[in-house]
Amino acid sequence: MTDDAIQDYANAHSEPEPPLLHALWRETHLQLLMPRMATGHWQGRLLSMLSHLLKPRRVLEIGTFTGYATLCLAEGLPADGQLHTIEINPERESRIRRYVAAAGLTERVQLHIGDAADVLAGLVGEVWDLVFIDADKLHNSRYFELVVNQLRPGGLLIVDNVLWGGKALADYPLKANDHDTRAVRAFNEQVQQDPRVVPLLLPVRDGLLLLRKK
Repeated sequence: MTDDAIQDYANAHSEPEPPLLHALWRETHLQLLMPRMATGHWQGRLLSMLSHLLKPRRVLEIGTFTGYATLCLAEGLPADGQLHTIEINPERESRIRRYVAAAGLTERVQLHIGDAADVLAGLVGEVWDLVFIDADKLHNSRYFELVVNQLRPGGLLIVDNVLWGGKALADYPLKANDHDTRAVRAFNEQVQQDPRVVPLLLPVRDGLLLLRKK
């Protein structure tokens, strides 16, 4: 049985993809370069499930892309909940805002356009219940350090792409200029040893790392 067949089976036996998210997924694949950066059906339902279980009042997302994961994470927000999402590319802003509005979340999702470190400097007073990092891999360690102390005890931090196409494994041969893979490996080792969090790496899609704050 192929990995694609297993994924198709998992999709078929999971919650169906909501129509709005399917429309966003299709638009992403038709109009954008590197559409695989979008979260997608199964992983999106996982993020939605975790959000529903946590019922987070304050959610932070670093790396919006087209907003697919944003909408999934927002599904578990209580009535007074807020989600802050950070996207560095201003060319993506109009699409993100259009889909956030279509989901009826304009008042509950705050989109920030800019460098994540600069935006986070203005959010130092927040206490996060749920954080999702899916941005440039070179700076995973930096983003982690910027947010981990603002994550409440028992809060959840999720990091995407920690398997990095299998290149995170130590026996994968590295090229001299493969800085992203080195950064992913270093980050995975860093959080494995960090006494502030409890890690669980899920080998799904490109690897999801769940970190529970002690």
